[in-house]
Amino acid sequence: MNWRDAALGLAGIIGSGVAMGHGVLTQRFMVRPFDRRADRRISGPIRRLTPALLHFSTYNWFFGGLALITAAIAFGREARLATGVLVGSSYLYGALGNLWATRRPHAGWMLYTVALVLIVYGVGGTRS
Repeated sequence: MNWRDAALGLAGIIGSGVAMGHGVLTQRFMVRPFDRRADRRISGPIRRLTPALLHFSTYNWFFGGLALITAAIAFGREARLATGVLVGSSYLYGALGNLWATRRPHAGWMLYTVALVLIVYGVGGTRS
């Protein structure tokens, strides 16, 4: 394993870790309050769909992190680049969205920015 592999794997660990924290906070501060306040005027399908949509980014970021770890271990150059672009675009969206929402230093956007820098380094250059 070289430094680029390690950077890509570390980006995956950061991304999946942030996703788990995001999932816990989303459940606690968004899904549960929605469930408590949703009255009968909101249809059953909407009440069931809302938590799934709120957790979609958690799911995406977690499995994106696992894909980065797998790319670091087993993928060739082209597959690593494709994985880095797909997962990196998702992490970029999360970082920018979090920065826009908080407008201050916050662990979410800072960690995803670190993961993005690691992805760029990890997919760049050649593997030794």
